[in-house]
Amino acid sequence: MPSYVTRIATFELPVTDIEESVNWYAKMLNLVVQHKTEHDAMLSFNAKGIASIYLVRTDDPKRIHFENTQTKVIHSVIDFYTYNLEGFHKFLQDNGVDVGPLNVQGEFGGFGFKDPDGNLLSATNIVQIGQE
Repeated sequence: MPSYVTRIATFELPVTDIEESVNWYAKMLNLVVQHKTEHDAMLSFNAKGIASIYLVRTDDPKRIHFENTQTKVIHSVIDFYTYNLEGFHKFLQDNGVDVGPLNVQGEFGGFGFKDPDGNLLSATNIVQIGQE
């Protein structure tokens, strides 16, 4: 069977204020603006093969996250990779971001954090097979 899909291209996130969100994502995640209007914005890590973030202005109150039925843990749908989990956690805290506790088991771990609109995002130091 041919491989029609080879990677994730874009994550789309609902936001209420494009300007505020663009500034937040640029500062907190070091993203670069590729396109911006008053209704949407495309941001990227400016690196080959890495998914972009598409911010879309909406009045819809639903945000991105879900609850694991078994454990009742609230999960994000996006995990951002960081080589320095503790450093990134502190950086977000120092910048007033709503950050969850570090969850580290051995040398690997992660934590959740929220953007200004309450979208739950996560950071991890785990590299999956084929990502490097």
